[in-house]
Amino acid sequence: MIKSQEIISKLPYSKPFLFVDEIIHIDENGVEGSFTFDENLDFYKGHFEHNPVTPGVILTETMAQIGLVCLGIFILDNNFNKNTSIALTSVNMEFIKPVFPNEKVTVFSEKIYFRFGKLKCKVSMKNENSVVVCTGEIAGMVV
Repeated sequence: MIKSQEIISKLPYSKPFLFVDEIIHIDENGVEGSFTFDENLDFYKGHFEHNPVTPGVILTETMAQIGLVCLGIFILDNNFNKNTSIALTSVNMEFIKPVFPNEKVTVFSEKIYFRFGKLKCKVSMKNENSVVVCTGEIAGMVV
């Protein structure tokens, strides 16, 4: 069985676009992982002036990296290699609360289905107070 650190090492991202610090739990039905948004990330410089907030597209990317790609790597296990990737195909997100610099968030993903190379998941993100900040569905294809 593939280990959490091995999954993170197989992600096709690097800093500053890697939004996975830790995989807390993973199995064939879902994943839980976390990331802390460092206040020095470039997008905070202009979003919003004097009151930085994490852009929704970055929250979506974080949920995709943890909730879709990490889970896909786990499910594919030995069939995932350097020539394999998981391409985002659709998202449907609802943003409920802002995420500020230096906040740690936890992503929860539950597999809806994986068939014909398509993985679809129900995802949610909570802040350190266990308050849901965004939720939705996300899907991708193995290519």
